Amino acid sequence: MRFKIETLILLAAFVPASQAHAVGAQSSNRAVVIVSGGAAVSPFTTPKEGCKTGYVAGSTDSYMRDYLISHGYRVFTSPAAIGNGSVPTIGDDIIGPYGDCPAALDPFMTVNAVGDIQLAGVSLANFLNFLDKKYHVRQVDLVAHSMGGLFSRSAIKYLQDTKSKIKIRSLTTLGTPWRGAPFANPTDPADQRSGCDGQQDCVDLLKVFGAIAPILLIENRRDQIDALNTFNQGALANIPVTLIAGNAFTKAGGNQSIWPNDGIVNVSSALAQDVPDGVINHRTCYLYEGGTHSVYISKNAKPSRPINMAITWNDTVGNWVDLAIQNSANALKQPNRQNCPAP
Repeated sequence: MRFKIETLILLAAFVPASQAHAVGAQSSNRAVVIVSGGAAVSPFTTPKEGCKTGYVAGSTDSYMRDYLISHGYRVFTSPAAIGNGSVPTIGDDIIGPYGDCPAALDPFMTVNAVGDIQLAGVSLANFLNFLDKKYHVRQVDLVAHSMGGLFSRSAIKYLQDTKSKIKIRSLTTLGTPWRGAPFANPTDPADQRSGCDGQQDCVDLLKVFGAIAPILLIENRRDQIDALNTFNQGALANIPVTLIAGNAFTKAGGNQSIWPNDGIVNVSSALAQDVPDGVINHRTCYLYEGGTHSVYISKNAKPSRPINMAITWNDTVGNWVDLAIQNSANALKQPNRQNCPAP
């Protein structure tokens, strides 16, 4: 599957750097919040405070955090832990170390990255309300990786239901399984590996998730996420959504529900191809050619890929995220499903 992205890249090239700085700094009550995904450890950081050793915000969030801060945005990273509890201020995430971080936040505002999506949304909403109380953040652009996009959508619904003062201006998702992930959707119910269709990296992930995060095998099932899509319908009604996918792994004539994929999420799911407009009311899509799901996938794929092919770790994707944030005020006035695959 291929989508034309040249025009979008050219448009991005003509945005003056000063404009990005102005957009990011125009309101003292506005911020970007980065949300990591399933099985990720991410320390809490602020625009001025990050971890002093190792990854400044964990391997999932560090690159995008620094990119957006360099473009003038006020950026916070939301905390995420493996299990219920606070994030250690010194430790190791899946890829590398981090240390000497800002004080860890309470567990009730820390996402359990291997738990229930809806409960993760409540924790994220608690974190956003904390940003309002302590940092006077009222307007938020969410940038979410992987299942973080689903955590974010659940948080938005919870904020709306509890009449929070927080306004979500935009949601940008990177490799979010809007219709589940192949590893959790076997084509042969008797063989869990059949969803991988022979992709060894996918088979290896089944072993990892089976050991440290078995609930992710349930939460990424298509029927589970479809039920969540229905439950949360309308939550994104006035929020523009930008969807970003990678297609590092391909198979000639392969099943579209599996191929191409970024190592975890297939392109049609990441771009929400079959998700109705009532669930994602306004969307813009980008495909990063050769993009992998994360630094973890880049390093552990067979053969490995360069780290900067991860959709969380390069300037091209950073530029698209920048555009999504800049355009958040006017995006709903533009046509829906821009550059997106037909349902």
